[in-house]
Amino acid sequence: MKKILKAAIPAVLALFFISACSKSQAEQPEKDSQEMTEQTTDTASVKVEVKTTAGDFTVLLYGDTPRHRDNFVRLVKEGYYDSTLFHRVIKDFMIQAGDPDSKNAPKGAHLGAGGPDYKIEAEIVYPKHFHKRGALAAARQGDQVNPLKKSSGSQFYVVTGRKASAQELAAIENQLKNKQMQSIFNDLAMQHRDRIIEMQRVGDRDGLRQLQDELVAQTEAKAAAMPEPKLTPEQKEAYTTVGGAPHLDGDYTVFGEVIDGMDTIDRIEKAETDRADRPNDDIRIISMKIVG
Repeated sequence: MKKILKAAIPAVLALFFISACSKSQAEQPEKDSQEMTEQTTDTASVKVEVKTTAGDFTVLLYGDTPRHRDNFVRLVKEGYYDSTLFHRVIKDFMIQAGDPDSKNAPKGAHLGAGGPDYKIEAEIVYPKHFHKRGALAAARQGDQVNPLKKSSGSQFYVVTGRKASAQELAAIENQLKNKQMQSIFNDLAMQHRDRIIEMQRVGDRDGLRQLQDELVAQTEAKAAAMPEPKLTPEQKEAYTTVGGAPHLDGDYTVFGEVIDGMDTIDRIEKAETDRADRPNDDIRIISMKIVG
């Protein structure tokens, strides 16, 4: 089980980072997405038309990810996305937008860190929503600084991906077990957050190592009692026929999909980019509007 122990270490290090940043976070508290998004029991989906300099496309926002749906709708109505760029484009993977800092960004400017002063609680409805071609998902910071997988307040990406072979899907299923165990360990580590922070504060490394060993043992016991994770038939069908990015599944909130204009997504994906994956010729969102 040494591999599991190695996989566990990043989660503990993430909590170390939380403790190191706790003072600055207390001085500048992050707004809760609940304050920014009206609470609702509405489960209706919403259609949004996106006009870009490369063409138009339409996305369907899922009703069962209401925080993300309502936040996106609010930003659309405010014109928040108007004039922003597709600032990160990777062929056979995805196109990303939603950074307000990109509106007047000169060539070579670092992009991808902008957004409103809040994050959105994760709404990972997996495996119902997964990273098939055309999926709309929320960008976020990595697990080491964001173990709860909270989404960016504005940045999003659309998956293009590629088709997977049967052999690749089999390998992905083998990886799902490790991902499941990492998730269990992360949850257990968060339950001991205060204890970890205190041990880190006083420099109790022996105590931290002992706790980590205990959490690894608990992780193994919990995983053994759970069903073995498998790809669903829908995932296998999509990933072998239209493609996608299965390695992102379960880690990012998928809150919609492209229902029209995938040819526009394909044109954007094929853009020539610089070393930071920004298109050499700016591709801009002209406007968005609610259409249904």
